[in-house]
Amino acid sequence: MKLKKIALLLGSNAILFSGYHVHSQTNQANNSAITESGPYACQNNSAAIDELIIYQIMVESFVNGDPNIGHGTGYGTSHHMGDIKGIIDSLDYIQSLGVNAIWMTPIFDSQPIEGQKHWADRLDATGYFATDYFNIDPRFGTFEQAKQLVEEAHKRGLYVFFDGVFGHHKKNVVASPSGNLPVGESNPVSYPDSLIFYKEVAQYWINELKIDGWRLDQAYQVPPEAWTEIRRAVEQASASVTYTNSNGKKVNPLGYMVAEIWAGENRIIETGYGDEDAPALCSAFDFPMRYRLVETFAANEAGVSHASGQWLAEGMQLHDLYPSHAKPNLMIGNHDLVRFGDLMQRSNIASPQDEEYWLRYKAAFAFQTAYSGPITVYYGDEIGDQVDGFANKVWGNCAIQGFCDDHVARTSAKIDGVTASLSEQQAKLKQEVTLLMSLRDKHPALAKGKRTHILSTDQFYVDHKQFGDENLLYVANISGDSQMLSLKGEEIGSKDGLTDLRRETLIRNKQGSYAVDLKPFEARFLKIEHATKPKPQSQSIQTMGDDLGALGKCDNPTVDQQGPVSTELFVVGDFADSGWKHIDSRSFKYKGNNLYQVVMNEKAGSYRMQYAAESWSPQFTADGLSLKLGQTNKLVRGGYGQDTTATLMEDGQYVWSLTFNEDGKAESVAVAKCE
Repeated sequence: MKLKKIALLLGSNAILFSGYHVHSQTNQANNSAITESGPYACQNNSAAIDELIIYQIMVESFVNGDPNIGHGTGYGTSHHMGDIKGIIDSLDYIQSLGVNAIWMTPIFDSQPIEGQKHWADRLDATGYFATDYFNIDPRFGTFEQAKQLVEEAHKRGLYVFFDGVFGHHKKNVVASPSGNLPVGESNPVSYPDSLIFYKEVAQYWINELKIDGWRLDQAYQVPPEAWTEIRRAVEQASASVTYTNSNGKKVNPLGYMVAEIWAGENRIIETGYGDEDAPALCSAFDFPMRYRLVETFAANEAGVSHASGQWLAEGMQLHDLYPSHAKPNLMIGNHDLVRFGDLMQRSNIASPQDEEYWLRYKAAFAFQTAYSGPITVYYGDEIGDQVDGFANKVWGNCAIQGFCDDHVARTSAKIDGVTASLSEQQAKLKQEVTLLMSLRDKHPALAKGKRTHILSTDQFYVDHKQFGDENLLYVANISGDSQMLSLKGEEIGSKDGLTDLRRETLIRNKQGSYAVDLKPFEARFLKIEHATKPKPQSQSIQTMGDDLGALGKCDNPTVDQQGPVSTELFVVGDFADSGWKHIDSRSFKYKGNNLYQVVMNEKAGSYRMQYAAESWSPQFTADGLSLKLGQTNKLVRGGYGQDTTATLMEDGQYVWSLTFNEDGKAESVAVAKCE
């Protein structure tokens, strides 16, 4: 959940609320065991984690199963009457998609404060500022219903993950059954003082309901060393209880934890994964790749679109930055992002009346299918859901209208046979998603395979996936035109035919090459019948541009004179050393001839930034919101959400450059690697 808007919505007073369902106390032996310090390795069930296909549910906006309860208000476009009963009623539908897990947004009690404004009522409905972490919000249901939900999901082969908000809460939060409380301010709380409380929360629901783990809201609010201890508590609690799975086998809860850290790779490492030798968390949502995915097949929230295959390849290569224990989890959307279909419409790419709309959706799901590691599907994406009229919205009080970018995807769920009957196109997309998830389940090279990048251009993207004796190719056409792709056998590691897993046809080797026909936005999954030795090598990604002259020099002297811009400017972004703060080392210096520069030691990674005064006025960004290494771009006025993206593939020293004309009007921007 986003932090910046909700911080203002909390009231200054709160009331205590009590009344626990304490069926068994937290295991005291576990409590003593989890105080161990030092490095704690990630769990060994990595294969099960790689295979995860999680279905995300925003509880308040999903399905109204009990008309007698519900919040009735919230942020977004839903009726806001969703509840636990509605999820139970939808489990057969969810299972039919081929997913194997569900994640629900928080369902803990969020008691309203007397006299609170409607803004706080809306926030209560999200569940992200709880009062009582040990009781179910009665507007969502009961403890017994939550238990029924977990048991019914387990019968269907579905893991269940709760949403853990361990860095902030509503004021005057209720004490735990053991008498513990979080410490410090309500947003964020203080660590390590709050650790004992949140370890008890994390273990309680595993012991009571046998949930399979946690999604971790705003995980950057919790120090990495505290995450290590909470993870230890979760894994030990999971090892202490069992349930009967869909195969009639007694199993332990999975103990999976996945972090929300809305940042670039280095920030995710710093605040989530921790070091190679001292793991903190073992999985985090892959926000960097999510943006690259929508920028390729749709558009991002700022309207950036039509990215190339190389843009995808750069992002996947940056996974090499993560420590070996990291398990990135890729999603197309979530409850804080604009739906994929609305992004297409807002950028005038395609609408539901167009075949291209559905082809692009299928292309995004196909990329997810070929992703090594866990993936998440946001409810409604499997049917191409969107919000009528959102693309043409009139700006105003978007929160009341339900049209804010970080609220709009909270739509009432269209569950076939439960709340809706699907249109022909919706049903076809759902069927395609189900087939893709089945393909991922049957072919472990897709979810668990080692990835070798083969090709990325404006039209194509090709990866080789290998797991055990299985060798597959993911071949994608990222253009709206039919294409014929020629692949050399030596480059893909094949000496015989390629079998299409979907078409069930054979592509023969003709004079050492394979001709692969691809329809617009089509992805094909090809099995290599006889792999060659050695295996194919990853193709390098070229990122260097042209000679920039003075803009590319790192040793231009600073001059002692006033330039055309009177306000001090900074390069401000999601850098690991600053996190969107203005810091002195990122201040531009005047070099003469209307040129401003700052030289910095940067880590490899993808970054989003603007060039702004400390007051954020003025602020500038790159035209098209994209900056390529070694190439100049036009510098234009920026604003909220108008962030420049740049990819640095190597650690090293870089120079950021801005130029203005004599009148102080913005001209150009560039970044270059110092020799």
